[in-house]
Amino acid sequence: MDLLLVLAKHKRKIILYPVLFGVAGLLISFAMPKVYKANTKVLPPQQSQSTASAMLSQLGGLAGGAGAALGLKNPNDLYVSMLKSRLLTDKLIKRFDLQSRYEQKFTETTRKALDANSVIASGKDNIISIEVEDKDPKIAAEIANAYVEELIALTSTFALTEASQRRVFYEKQLLQAKEKMIAAETALSSGIDSKGMLSVDAQSKAVLETVAKLRAAISAKEIQLKAMQAFVTPNNQEYKRVSQELLGMQQELAKLENGTATTHDASAAKVKETSGSSSVQLLRDAKYYQMLYELLSKQYEVARLDEAKDIPLIQVLDKAVEPELKDKPKRSIITLAFAFLGLILALVLAFLKEAAGKPKTPEQEEKWRQLKAYLKFS
Repeated sequence: MDLLLVLAKHKRKIILYPVLFGVAGLLISFAMPKVYKANTKVLPPQQSQSTASAMLSQLGGLAGGAGAALGLKNPNDLYVSMLKSRLLTDKLIKRFDLQSRYEQKFTETTRKALDANSVIASGKDNIISIEVEDKDPKIAAEIANAYVEELIALTSTFALTEASQRRVFYEKQLLQAKEKMIAAETALSSGIDSKGMLSVDAQSKAVLETVAKLRAAISAKEIQLKAMQAFVTPNNQEYKRVSQELLGMQQELAKLENGTATTHDASAAKVKETSGSSSVQLLRDAKYYQMLYELLSKQYEVARLDEAKDIPLIQVLDKAVEPELKDKPKRSIITLAFAFLGLILALVLAFLKEAAGKPKTPEQEEKWRQLKAYLKFS
């Protein structure tokens, strides 16, 4: 009853304050600039297991298994991070001259302003939504669409998929093998010009080619393991299988080079006897790099074809268009918020005034006097 009496006593204030504050909020909302929001939705490439394993298996045990990989738990996170990257943001700032548009002195503060006006998120439906706010509806739509355009340009310059990373790796290895093959062939040609044609019997030549082919296969297998290390751990079953194949090849090579192979003892001995000849060494190196180059070429072609099938295709589901209706300010919410603030203020003032008007006891008067004394600085 005491509360109701206070509310009834100050009813004019409790009614008038919310009305006045609500009107003030409405006027302020009309004075605020209109802000428009443009939205675009993007369907990023879906992470899938590469088809390289099946294709590489056609090349036999030397090239099989390079396609095993561990994918990202949520591939969309990669593209969201790229959209929020400084590289892409700076391109948008330069493209739309946002430093002048946002009236910022430094690039860093301009990035923060753009980030505040942009919302980039990936939903449970695996669709990335890009929302951009601006005072000009046309600029808002253009910036939202520019995000997608710059993302497409950015993905084309980076090796994002497993296949593209493997292609880049094999491309570097192939170039190195080609340079060494050319150097070995040049050295062999120079040796023949200076010392004449090299005479090696057919059986020894077969053993020499077998050793060179096995050495090339071992090198190709080691390169394959290095390529797999970027995607799998040593505990991976495919990695263990390739490691076992490499170990078997190394043991077979050791037998041939030591002349202990049961079927090639005599031929291996002949090669060993002529191993001091520089021409034989040059011929063996040339054969080795030729076969290594051939094996790496096959793996490179497979990775290149797999990359062509695995191109990160970013599809625009909904292109941003100029919004017809403003997004901010929300006048109804602002008006209600100001009215509620006025109501709270009226209630506080009513109860404070009622409490101040009550007669104080001597004990309360003494406490008020002490409080005023303690609040003084002199």
